[in-house]
Amino acid sequence: MKRKMLLAAAALVVVAGALVALGRELGPGLPQSIEGMNPADIAWVSISAGLVMLMTPALGFFYGGLVRQKNLVSTVVQCFTIFAVACVVWTLWGYTLAFAPSAGGMGLIGGFKHLFLRGIGLAPDLAYTDKVPALSFYFFQMKFAAITPALIVGAIAERIRFRSVLVFIIVWATVVYAPVAHWVWGDGGWLRQLGTLDFAGGIVVHLLAGVSALAAALVVGRRRATGPEEATGPANVPFVILGAALLWFGWFGFNAGSALAMNGVAVNTLVTTNTAACFACVAWMLIDWYLVGKPTATGAAIGAVCGLGAITPASGYVNIYAAMVIGLVAGAVCNFVMVLMKRSRLDDTLDVFACHGVGGFWGSLATGLFAQKLMNPAGADGLFYGNPHQFLIQLFAVGVAAAWGFVMTIVVLKLIERVMGLRVTAEEEAQGLDVTQHGEQAYGGLVWYVPSVVSPRESDEPIRPQVRYTYQKKGPGGRA
Repeated sequence: MKRKMLLAAAALVVVAGALVALGRELGPGLPQSIEGMNPADIAWVSISAGLVMLMTPALGFFYGGLVRQKNLVSTVVQCFTIFAVACVVWTLWGYTLAFAPSAGGMGLIGGFKHLFLRGIGLAPDLAYTDKVPALSFYFFQMKFAAITPALIVGAIAERIRFRSVLVFIIVWATVVYAPVAHWVWGDGGWLRQLGTLDFAGGIVVHLLAGVSALAAALVVGRRRATGPEEATGPANVPFVILGAALLWFGWFGFNAGSALAMNGVAVNTLVTTNTAACFACVAWMLIDWYLVGKPTATGAAIGAVCGLGAITPASGYVNIYAAMVIGLVAGAVCNFVMVLMKRSRLDDTLDVFACHGVGGFWGSLATGLFAQKLMNPAGADGLFYGNPHQFLIQLFAVGVAAAWGFVMTIVVLKLIERVMGLRVTAEEEAQGLDVTQHGEQAYGGLVWYVPSVVSPRESDEPIRPQVRYTYQKKGPGGRA
């Protein structure tokens, strides 16, 4: 133990020294003034970044409430730590891969111009906006890079190793998310050059996370059967409602903050975002009421999230009436797909594909139908406003991003499975990931991992005692 502590301390000193040296090299010369920029725009983007940050722990509550009680803590902590890990990746190399000018001018990936945030200061990056500092733009986009991989873990909850999750997030954010973000949003990105519209992440965030979740569920496999005495429903319905409410609140920053200014586009985006969520929530609830006989609380929460995901790519380009249609269709279609998925052999634990994948797919196509330059001069008119070409562009972009996310996620997970494994053991899965991965319970505090000897059956031959592991609550004085 002492040796490990010394090695850890030495590593920390080395990393800290390297960062200090890097700061001394890259820090001087960065503009230190925001003169010429609107403080209101800077304030709005900063507040929006905070709202989007809230969404990742809110997702933890939303997902944690939906899983079984023995996996509540593990699900929440996965979302919480994914936020931290993804932010580290984004800061060191993710941002430059996504938003630096295209390497070689090919539009496939950003170059290393902003590696370790080189050149990112208070001056604006004119490739994206002249309204806010480049540092604000980096900070805002970092929150998108954090929540997107967190969405995926809902598909493989209750059976994935924590260390495997962390490695997956690092690799996926680098080789899957960053390239697609560059294609759609980056300076010189080829889908951006083609004219793809994605105001706040219907393709880059929701569609990409949804198809990646589908691939992850396919690779990791189904959850093992539980005993007849074990409850399989949501662990905490109030957590589901709380998580959905906080997601809804944070989504205003997610979508309207993407205007990168407090202007008419941002105001319209606030309204379309809320409208679509309301109509999707009501649509889902009414369908549940008709099919099941009762309007479920979890259904209403899930429906609202589906509407929010669907309006995301279109929110800055469409009017309120289009938002109503987008929300209604999302609530109905996502519900239908979820029912079909439950009848299949694929085990997407929390229906990430049905909600985010299908919602992002529909919303991105709806952008090609309902977009108007009247609502946003920086956009384009859609099919219903005389421009069928925009719908074809959206369809093509959706297909490319979905194929990339699905195939590359399978490749990444297969490599991790070969190197370090993905799933917990059958015993650990039965016990629950809260105890086996984190030594904690949602209701009951810390748990010690205590070996106990199981006596073998009596026999003439000498047999070594078999050792199994049980879990006991920590008692006074640190003893079980």
